[in-house]
Amino acid sequence: MNKLDEFIKEEGNVFPGKTYVEELLKPVFNDQRDYLFHVMFDIHRAHVIMLSEQKIISVEEAKVMLDGINKVAKTDTASLCYQPQFEDLFFMMEAKIGDVIGEELAGKIHIARSRNDMGVAMYRLVLREHLLTTLRNAYQLSEALLDLSEMHIETYMTGYTHTQPAQPTTLGHYLLAVYDVLQRDIKRLWSAFETVNQSPLGAAALTTTGFPICRDRTCELLGFDRVIENSYDSIAGADYILETSTSLMTLMVNTGRWIQDFLQHVTREFGSFIVADPYVQISSIMPQKRNPVSIEHSRSIASSAYGDALAAMNMIHNTPFGDIVDTEDDLQPHLYRAFNNANRVLRLMYAVISTLKVNKEHMAKMARKSSITITELADTLARDFDIPFRKAHSIASHISKVTVKEKKELYDWDSKEINQIIKEYFDVALTEEEWKKIISPEYFVEIRKIQGGPSSDEVTRMIAGRKGLLLNKLKVYERISNQLNAKHKELVEYRL
Repeated sequence: MNKLDEFIKEEGNVFPGKTYVEELLKPVFNDQRDYLFHVMFDIHRAHVIMLSEQKIISVEEAKVMLDGINKVAKTDTASLCYQPQFEDLFFMMEAKIGDVIGEELAGKIHIARSRNDMGVAMYRLVLREHLLTTLRNAYQLSEALLDLSEMHIETYMTGYTHTQPAQPTTLGHYLLAVYDVLQRDIKRLWSAFETVNQSPLGAAALTTTGFPICRDRTCELLGFDRVIENSYDSIAGADYILETSTSLMTLMVNTGRWIQDFLQHVTREFGSFIVADPYVQISSIMPQKRNPVSIEHSRSIASSAYGDALAAMNMIHNTPFGDIVDTEDDLQPHLYRAFNNANRVLRLMYAVISTLKVNKEHMAKMARKSSITITELADTLARDFDIPFRKAHSIASHISKVTVKEKKELYDWDSKEINQIIKEYFDVALTEEEWKKIISPEYFVEIRKIQGGPSSDEVTRMIAGRKGLLLNKLKVYERISNQLNAKHKELVEYRL
């Protein structure tokens, strides 16, 4: 027997072949079992209730169906494994319900629906849960960022542009910027939630059904906001996946950027932040090290979440507009993993930020270096001495270059020395008090009271406004979350 004959003998001559089972059916079954089991039974319940109310099945039949559905729904999923006589989890569960209530009655549960509209509904219900979990963790992180920002309204630090020391600001001002980006990420997650939380049920395979069903009723029972009206759109539309993916990708990219900043700030060279002991590890050979592994892992996990979300988008690209496996079994686990990892990042960084220690004195000291207040010299010359700004900028630039050349800091100069340099350009003399203000990070920050600036009054105002908005957002989140939990409880406990 040659190798091909041996292969065919081992594979078998009928569907499903051994390789197909091992490489496709088993992995798909396991994903369905792990991710979709619970929502499948919610859909069964809602569909049976609707069929009964529409008098497509009798109340007595519906009662028996619901009883069987509820009994099988209690199955320990860990006990479930692929069996070749069933194409997938759906058919296995239909058979198990049939074992309880009879095959004929179990088959009636599938009147006026398809695995197409049922599958899309399951994916949407699972993504809805993941979005709410991510929103909860994002709000928790938001609170931590806002609290830390409020604690450090007057913690002066170096702000960077192009990775170089640029101007003084405060840690409160910086963290508030991170917070604001996160709020836009949250807004994008809510937008995805709105797109996801729509019901495809009743579309059946593609064109609805000849049975007099009520699509609005299954929509209501499952807590969807509305029905996807066009039945073709219900099955073919995949933008709910795309919007979910892009919201996750944007969240992880934005989060990864400030995580990278944190990794710099916790270095001995920067020395700005100290990560609490529960979130650092000691080297196996270098006992002096405090490795910020919680932040390092967060950075890499964020990249992993981004990658899985991007994979989901790529799998939809250039696919036919219809029911396709690309948007189903093979794709969905990428999104579930992306959510799982994104939430790991949010929870880890919440722990780090909530317990973070800040070296205020060191940060203030560094904010006096690298000539980063020199902008204020140019501003002062233009504002108080009527020197054209470009000329004033040239003077400030020259002083900065001389300072670097002589290996000094701005505070190493006195006003007399500075005035000698300025007089090479204009007959202007700064007082000692004016010069001290120019080289002061504190003065630099406080004079910048323009809307959104780093002054303590402005940052305090922004924090107060954001606290009120966050409180309102949390109330909306709790209301929606509670409503969906109540819907689920009502569905499980529904009695005809």
